[in-house]
Amino acid sequence: MTTTDPTTDPTTDPTTDPTAINRFVDAIAAGNGLPADLFADDATLDATVPNWRLEEHGAAAVAAQLSTWYRHRTRIERACARDIAGGVALELDLGWEDDGVPHAAHQLHLLTVEHDRIAEDVVFCGGRWPAGLLAEMEAARAR
Repeated sequence: MTTTDPTTDPTTDPTTDPTAINRFVDAIAAGNGLPADLFADDATLDATVPNWRLEEHGAAAVAAQLSTWYRHRTRIERACARDIAGGVALELDLGWEDDGVPHAAHQLHLLTVEHDRIAEDVVFCGGRWPAGLLAEMEAARAR
């Protein structure tokens, strides 16, 4: 996993605590959903996914929505955290199996962390790619 360590990076915003980011990534990997206590009581989710955009408000609603995304044990193929104004940009390459079929996804989470809890997640996701589509993408890359 490739990450930036906010505790040693001199460009780190001191209001961003890496603990919440680490808990977020660990919860995704575990595949048991995301706990509501990871999010601030008034947390917001603004998600752009293929052909749709959705919003959720409040810790329970944000955790519930994201838990539908992360319901399988997941391999974090790559995680790259970059400090941005007001938070962290977290780029993820994920892999998992759903009913025996390998899947992958590429996501970008723009996270605002306050008091060790995620206050805002603006996420862009390219979708869930099953094995057949992954093979097509790999063939296109090989050309």
